[in-house]
Amino acid sequence: MGKRVLSGVQPTGNLHIGNYLGAIRNWVETQGEYETFFCVVDLHALTVPHDPQLLAVHTRTTAALYLACGIDPQRSTIFVQSHIPAHAELAWLLNCITPLNWLERMIQFKEKAIKQGENVGVGLLDYPVLMAADILLYDTDRVPVGEDQKQHLELTRDIARRFNDQFGETFKIPEPLIRAEGARVMSLQDGTVKMSKSDPSDMSRINLLDDPDTIAKKIKRCKTDAIREITYDPHRPEAMNLLTLYQVLGNKTREEVEKDCSQMRGWGDFKTALTEVVISHLAPIQQKYKEVMKEQGYLEEIIRSGTAKAEAVASHTLARVKQALGLWLKAGHPASWEQFLPT
Repeated sequence: MGKRVLSGVQPTGNLHIGNYLGAIRNWVETQGEYETFFCVVDLHALTVPHDPQLLAVHTRTTAALYLACGIDPQRSTIFVQSHIPAHAELAWLLNCITPLNWLERMIQFKEKAIKQGENVGVGLLDYPVLMAADILLYDTDRVPVGEDQKQHLELTRDIARRFNDQFGETFKIPEPLIRAEGARVMSLQDGTVKMSKSDPSDMSRINLLDDPDTIAKKIKRCKTDAIREITYDPHRPEAMNLLTLYQVLGNKTREEVEKDCSQMRGWGDFKTALTEVVISHLAPIQQKYKEVMKEQGYLEEIIRSGTAKAEAVASHTLARVKQALGLWLKAGHPASWEQFLPT
């Protein structure tokens, strides 16, 4: 068996080009090189206030977009996190060996806790442990993550090492898989802030399902700077963000982008060109999405098949963890305790 990759996206709102370039496009490119597992992490969506009536809808939409973006169910396993109880169960087992101060130092918890105030839930503090369970359940070798998730992956590695040290070699230690370009797409309204589904302004992001007129409006109104020259400059965050989008979505080299920009008269010309590139890139994704959503039976079958395959792997790992901890597996379990007895 080849090396295994696992990743997932929360079904909170519409997926945007940041999700696509920072995660999903990377997944598509790994399918030929790794054994790939991709889940819709709906349990993670419960860590922040959400609309129960929309969660299931967004979960289906997200799964359909996986397919539309190029995830091939013949080469990848696609499933919904909450369909496999082992995720929540392993999270509890890992909670029992994870020091509290490891979670309190997580940057994203600190940032989101400030926004939620006194109503912040335990799940927000604890979701990096659930993320660790997601990864470790599948003996994952590589995890495609954005720069902002590297701290959580390092926590997963720390938890796995701690468990292995205390209870014997049980988990693989996963490694990050990060794209050199486009791994961190920034807000269209503030080049110093990551593009996010939770941003109250829809103008801050381009959603994968935005129509051409909406895309044009968002790019026309996106923030630039007062410098007329269009160049790569790390001290100009908005310029860097827009140029990176143009480069990655247009499948161009940096030199090709610089040549294009040298022939433009300013940001107005550039925004027109960027709009064309974005619309052109998203058109086949949107068309495939429409086709998938028209055949709900097809999507259900993909998830059902993926769940069966993922659950077989997860249940075996969970049994291994329980055995290491000294828990007694119930009679009839497919990995019953007898198999762990010495021969």
